[in-house]
Amino acid sequence: MQAEFKITRRSSRQIYVGNVPVGGNAPISVQSMTNTDTCNVTATVAQIQALQNAGADIVRVSVPTLEAAEAFGKIKTAVNLPLVADIHFDYHIALKVAELGVDCLRINPGNIGREDRVRAVVDSAKDKGIPIRIGVNAGSLEKDLQKKYGEPTADALVESAFRHIDILDKLNFPDFKISLKASDVFMTVIAYRKLATQIEQPLHLGITEAGGLRAGSVKSAIGLGMLLAEGIGDTIRVSLAADPVEEIKVGFDILKSLHLRQKGINLIACPSCSRQNFDVIGTVNELEDRLDDIMQALDVAVIGCVVNGPGEAREAQIGLTGGFPNNLLYVNGKPNHKVKNEDLVDELEQAIRTHIAQ
Repeated sequence: MQAEFKITRRSSRQIYVGNVPVGGNAPISVQSMTNTDTCNVTATVAQIQALQNAGADIVRVSVPTLEAAEAFGKIKTAVNLPLVADIHFDYHIALKVAELGVDCLRINPGNIGREDRVRAVVDSAKDKGIPIRIGVNAGSLEKDLQKKYGEPTADALVESAFRHIDILDKLNFPDFKISLKASDVFMTVIAYRKLATQIEQPLHLGITEAGGLRAGSVKSAIGLGMLLAEGIGDTIRVSLAADPVEEIKVGFDILKSLHLRQKGINLIACPSCSRQNFDVIGTVNELEDRLDDIMQALDVAVIGCVVNGPGEAREAQIGLTGGFPNNLLYVNGKPNHKVKNEDLVDELEQAIRTHIAQ
């Protein structure tokens, strides 16, 4: 099915986070952040691997202490995803993880302190080819900006961003990306729109502290969706009070819905009604669990009745439409064979995996 609307991406400078390009014409990358104790190397590595299995392109790891920096070095050697070190204030930590092979530094230059400390971090990043991510957050705006604006606003976020940008500009360091996050959707969207026209660097999108799995996913889909539909955004993180793996799943679902990136199963399913000839909800839930490992793009339609089923099934690569006494499985838009209710999930999974193998 062809989209009638095509998104034109904002032109931006391309940087590399490890081997992942961000900006330019690169695919929009999806990332998350570990929530384990970084000093627990085993647990953190296990979570990064789970995120990788879910399709993550980049993972951020909090590094609050020099002890955590040492642990970060061990984590880096145990995984093969690009890692961003999340650092605040202490430039010694930034220098340490740079030595240990970090792929990106998330550190705000204006918060490091003296000019010589900022220069030391930037020089190290230059020498090792490490990009920097500036992260502006409505919850941690500078005190004078809080006083100036009275409360967090889009303009306050942008002004804060330029304080950090100006520092990097003076040090001739263009390889950075930037985020402007708030928990309010409109504040976030307006701030990104304002900044997008004023710099060439890639933008990291997110709605911070969005909430739990359901509410946070909705808020993120609305905010990120508004920006992405306008061509703004080069990498995204969906911030949820949930398992970080869910952030990756929701992130890809947002990109798939906008036809910006296809990865994994695109499941088209009816909302279920009294016309259904099989348990649509149960079938879809079980399919999602079984097909979590598939990273290839594939459209799969699961429709419970013969009203909308045939049309949707013909448009998908694999489709199922409800019927009586048996349901009908479509492959590549054509009827393939009939399927009994008790065999639905097994037959669908087999058809999907066979299609991918071919």
